[in-house]
Amino acid sequence: MKTLLTFLVIVSSAAAADQIPNRLIDYAEFKKIVFDSVRERETHRLTEKQFVQAMADKDTVVLDARSASRYALRHVRGAVNLPFTDFTADTLAQVIPSKTTKILIYCNNNFEGSATAFPSKAPAASLNLSTSTSLRAYGYTNIFELGPLLDVNETSIPFVGTEVK
Repeated sequence: MKTLLTFLVIVSSAAAADQIPNRLIDYAEFKKIVFDSVRERETHRLTEKQFVQAMADKDTVVLDARSASRYALRHVRGAVNLPFTDFTADTLAQVIPSKTTKILIYCNNNFEGSATAFPSKAPAASLNLSTSTSLRAYGYTNIFELGPLLDVNETSIPFVGTEVK
């Protein structure tokens, strides 16, 4: 209950900050997407084993939203790269067949042991959080994220890239 009250206070105080109009920025909708996804998010976080099993489905898209240079160094085998900064309706449609396609996401904060390819971000700035929210904003409904922090040298998730030997 305290969390909900805190959220409502933040929402109401932030509403006053939205007084400079810009039809291409909708903070109220962003907050709604985040709030509406709270309950679903935990059930859509996958263990390492669940993630590997889900990768095997040929209709599933593994999306890497990191920069192209980090992706080139090391990425999950079979992942498609679309940097978060390049998300638009058109670019997403080019890599994800439909709004209901199962999408697996992972980010820098899922892996340690490769600081160049996966530099850690502040926990609240984790790319999984912004990627998931943005995919929802574009209408995608079947988003799953890798949950744990894994060592790149010990995980069963397969990698490819220039730093992989």
